[in-house]
Amino acid sequence: MRSCRSRRSCRRGSRPAASWPCTATSSCRSRACSPRSSGSASRSTRPTSSYEAAGTTELNIGSPKQLGELLFDKLGLDTKGVKRTKLGWSTEADTLEALVDAHPVIRPILDHRELMKLKGTYLDALPPLVNPATGRVHTTFNQVVAETGRLSSQDPNLQNIPIRSELGRKIRRGFIAAPGHVLIAADYSQIELRILAHLSGDPLLGSAFRDHVDVHTQTAAEVFSVPREQVTAEQRRIAKAVNYGLSYGQSDVGLARALDVTRTQAAEYSRRYFQRFPTIHKFMEDIVTLARAQGGARTLLGRWRPIPNLTSKSPQARHAAERMAQNTPMQGAGADLIKLAMLATARRITRENWPVRMLLTVHDELVFESPPSLADEVGAALQQEMESVYQLSIPLEVDIGIADNWADA
Repeated sequence: MRSCRSRRSCRRGSRPAASWPCTATSSCRSRACSPRSSGSASRSTRPTSSYEAAGTTELNIGSPKQLGELLFDKLGLDTKGVKRTKLGWSTEADTLEALVDAHPVIRPILDHRELMKLKGTYLDALPPLVNPATGRVHTTFNQVVAETGRLSSQDPNLQNIPIRSELGRKIRRGFIAAPGHVLIAADYSQIELRILAHLSGDPLLGSAFRDHVDVHTQTAAEVFSVPREQVTAEQRRIAKAVNYGLSYGQSDVGLARALDVTRTQAAEYSRRYFQRFPTIHKFMEDIVTLARAQGGARTLLGRWRPIPNLTSKSPQARHAAERMAQNTPMQGAGADLIKLAMLATARRITRENWPVRMLLTVHDELVFESPPSLADEVGAALQQEMESVYQLSIPLEVDIGIADNWADA
């Protein structure tokens, strides 16, 4: 067995299980979550950068009205495609991201906004929630709030801790293992696309997973009609957005927004995708037809989700309901499988009598706390249990990471 200290994958067999009503905790030691962290320290330099780039010190960066006046009236940035609000020109994140190369003032503003969001939501909010008796932040999980069947987290929500940006990952580094322990993160790889391949029976998508080919590269090769080895990074980026978007009923408008392209270009990507993956196209259409006839949709393990407005006379309401129906089998199956995995891993830990705790579930990921001396053995066992929890026609794969903090696990 290869070391589980880096995120690696293996393949296993199958075993079904039942649903588990669970509660869990996650470590957030007050020292690590202190607002005096490096992310907060860098914050003080950001407004200065914005003022210097704008050529003014008379600016409230938190005021959308003042920002709009600065960017579009004083600096004269192009307003094509920019929405008007009651306060003036829109300065929402999507608008500023589209203008980031138009003037050097934009990037410092976006950075400052991210820092303020992280500070207010996490650095200021989390430390007071540390339980003095346990030294941990304790969340509450809800079984029946998310309509797809996924568990949701509240007070605080530990399922929205950022990960995509470097500053966001610094927040995750504030979640550390107890002294003398490490964290083990076990994460299903591309679970919803694997479920789509299983449910639809699409031969191209299925073969990509069975042959352990990068599925986004494979999709790019199909959509752009090029050999896999000639797929560019940009083509793969587009294919990834198409895979996750169109397979869940995303509209051309939504895809255009995600890729920052015209609606015409997005429609062309959609056409090419479904031309190369006709089985998926028919499967998605059949989901809507069946949901319309039955008034809802079912998950992999039979969980029923009623969906109103499938026959609404309002196109907007009807299309939203259709997307909901198309989402349910994939997202719902992901919820089914992670709950089965929680059961299977908890039983394995009990059976082995390991001093290991399950701390947290975040969508397709489970986080555990273990003594370092057992971490590799436990990681391999968790991987085995999660990959064999249910028999699909597509192999399940689980990435294992081990570290002393959540960001690096």
